[in-house]
Amino acid sequence: MSDPERRLSELGLVLPAPARPVANYVPFVRVGGLIHISGQVSTDAAGGVRGVVGEDVDAEAAARAARLCGLNLIAQMKAACEGDLRRVRRVVKLNGFVQAGPGFFDIPQALNGCSDLMVAVFGEAGRHARSAVGVFRLPMNYAVEVDAVVEAS
Repeated sequence: MSDPERRLSELGLVLPAPARPVANYVPFVRVGGLIHISGQVSTDAAGGVRGVVGEDVDAEAAARAARLCGLNLIAQMKAACEGDLRRVRRVVKLNGFVQAGPGFFDIPQALNGCSDLMVAVFGEAGRHARSAVGVFRLPMNYAVEVDAVVEAS
């Protein structure tokens, strides 16, 4: 597997600080070799992507929102691996949620923003199982939320 930090740099990406919980939960839980990462929303230093996809947010912006979720997930992976992303062995599963309007059905394509990032950063180890779900509302009106299960040493 390639070095994920090097791949992030080659892609011109900088990880944000890991997001702190906004309610009564923890950002991740480690059970044996698996790390369960709480849902990460489409936020960044500029405020992120908020709104209903298909109404306030177009499909292209929804894919960018999912990519933001992926960057936030990788930041949590790094924290869970004590700063060493090389300890990530496999992205096992992503569960993606899109705040979708009644006429928006391209939910899997929107979530490819996150999935494509995982493969770009982790190579074959970034290929994962996935759920893609359209929902009525997401916390704080964010457009996308994604949680993950990751295998790490």
